[in-house]
Amino acid sequence: MSRFDWPALMGAGMRGLGLSPAAFWALTPAELAFLLGVEGGRLPMDRAGLRALAERFPDTTDPKGETSDG
Repeated sequence: MSRFDWPALMGAGMRGLGLSPAAFWALTPAELAFLLGVEGGRLPMDRAGLRALAERFPDTTDPKGETSDG
């Protein structure tokens, strides 16, 4: 298991990027990686992407009213 270098990440986020502690801790790892220029600059799925995925693969409801992923 790899360990995070929290002091370095906190320094990069708060000193380097100018984030407040609250903003730093609210970030997901993918968002922090994006802000730091890691992983090719691709953001995780946004709301529009999730909506398009849900439209492409809609949940269905069975006669009992329970949802399934089809």
